[in-house]
Amino acid sequence: MKTWKKVLWVIFISVLFVIIGGMTYLHTQAHPPTKQAQQVARRAQETNDWLYFPSKNSSKPIIIFYPGALVEPDSYSLWAQELANAGYPVYLLKMPFDLAILAPKSGEKVLTSQTDRKYVVGGHSLGGVMASRFAKEHPKRLSGVFFLASYPDERGRLTTLKIPTLSLTAENDTVLNHQAYQQAKKYLPIKIEYQEISGGNHAGFGSYGTQKNDGKSTINDQNEQVARRIITWLARKVYQ
Repeated sequence: MKTWKKVLWVIFISVLFVIIGGMTYLHTQAHPPTKQAQQVARRAQETNDWLYFPSKNSSKPIIIFYPGALVEPDSYSLWAQELANAGYPVYLLKMPFDLAILAPKSGEKVLTSQTDRKYVVGGHSLGGVMASRFAKEHPKRLSGVFFLASYPDERGRLTTLKIPTLSLTAENDTVLNHQAYQQAKKYLPIKIEYQEISGGNHAGFGSYGTQKNDGKSTINDQNEQVARRIITWLARKVYQ
């Protein structure tokens, strides 16, 4: 009996080391923000759960954002600040090991802290998948959903929600699985708007440099375009 206990203990320790090693490796693969993004991120109100870009406007919906896999939230600060300047407070959620799939319900803390505000949820890449699941599970104050180089999965099916939705992609994005993107359209609401940024790529939806297997960007203003397109969409479709 004692021998079996020792064996189980050895197995447990081995598995634990594998998990810790795997998580440590993933963390080293994370995409850090550029210096410019870091500088803007310093203006945010930071907690253990998010970076918050406040706005003096108290009537427009708040924005809850799920970062892409292995992308630090600071990387989205450039366009987040622009949205806040336009009156839309932004919460860039922090994720364990920078993986939204490990904390898909993180947005609940924002809704708890903002009990009177409607909200719009969005996400980049894998973060968009988690954002769609969150939207499906929390429709009460939901005013809109946006996807940056992303799409919902079956668990995040939004077809029953009559809400404005924006799907924003980039011309030179070779990280996005375009076949899966096309197939996922069946999970989107009827009120969906598709837009593409000419010359942009996958990493350009944030500010964290290059990304493996991504196409080359031929523009230098993708973050500005992201901000402008989301703000215009919000003004036309969400907050009228």
